[in-house]
Amino acid sequence: MILTANWSYPTAVRFGPGRITELAASCQAAGIARPLLVTDSGLSNLPIIAKAVELCRAAGTAAAVFDRIQPNPVESNVYEGVAAYRAGGHDGVIAMGGGSALDCGKLIAFMTGQTRPIWDFEDIGDWWTRADEAAIAPIVAVPTTAGTGSEVGRAGVVTNEATHTKKVIYHPMMMPKIVICDPELTIGLPRTVTTGTGMDALAHCLEAYCAPGFHPLADGIAAEGVRLVHAYLSRAVADGTDIEARAHMMAAAAMGATAFQKGLGAIHALSHPIGAICGTHHGMTNAVFMPYVLAFNRTAVADRVAKLAAYCGLEPSFDGFLQWILELRRVVGVPHTIKELGVDHALADRVADMAIVDPTAGGNPVTLTRDGARAIFEAAYEGR
Repeated sequence: MILTANWSYPTAVRFGPGRITELAASCQAAGIARPLLVTDSGLSNLPIIAKAVELCRAAGTAAAVFDRIQPNPVESNVYEGVAAYRAGGHDGVIAMGGGSALDCGKLIAFMTGQTRPIWDFEDIGDWWTRADEAAIAPIVAVPTTAGTGSEVGRAGVVTNEATHTKKVIYHPMMMPKIVICDPELTIGLPRTVTTGTGMDALAHCLEAYCAPGFHPLADGIAAEGVRLVHAYLSRAVADGTDIEARAHMMAAAAMGATAFQKGLGAIHALSHPIGAICGTHHGMTNAVFMPYVLAFNRTAVADRVAKLAAYCGLEPSFDGFLQWILELRRVVGVPHTIKELGVDHALADRVADMAIVDPTAGGNPVTLTRDGARAIFEAAYEGR
């Protein structure tokens, strides 16, 4: 193997309990005086958002709130946010919430200065160079879940409403200038949200670790992210006030998104179309597919996964790691099949067709063919 690669790693992160008090200072450091705070409707009426707005106001930074975002954001959410941004005369974005709010906030900041349609910037080849880089607004990101890691990413996922297809929009300048990772913001999350987002972080770390290619920085970060999930996810689910577990899971989420620049794989390639068509929770869908994709990839990843199992203190074998995944899913309440998520078996062919052209499919360690994607769908539907 030729040891040559291009590497890039994230941004300034202010990590720790209570760091939300640095929100206004972070905006000022990013050059934002009039932020649009982008969040989702589930958060917008909670004290956490009111506190964020008040922290900004007290420091002389006037923030307005935009919350018209679906759990799986669609293009109209982005364009409505762009209209609110322009109408309010804003000069930057605070993206605050789970993955949907973070992605949509970044996309609003990106699109506010663009004249081309959003689909012209899909993560294909060098399409990102089409953007007017100088017109991209600065972003401060504040995650309130520990899952997607979108706070340290340079892309956003959005659904094309016409085709019900999830697309990845990419530009290096979509990376937030400053991230505030305050694990206190995740206390009180419902058990199912803690489970789904935590399993999303695990999926990112695991697929990045298994993706082919030379990237030892990503491999090391991904392996440590998996170890943190092994040690702390069940604790965070069992006791939502466990601040140590919450902090480590928030770190694991950021680590997953840092590592997956190396690649993702069939877990995401199958989850994306199902989320777009059925509206299922992305992290929970990843969690359901995880063991079936591991089994599909076994011939290519068995040795690597055995080393990962040993690092996590598990039986040092592929089977030892797979059994842990199955047991973890049972303990934290992940359904065993996609049928239990409400996925109709009649979607099998459509999902397989969409999965093999999903941008994450290329990172799977075993080439994902239509037959292979359909076989994973069938296994995940039947629980085999």
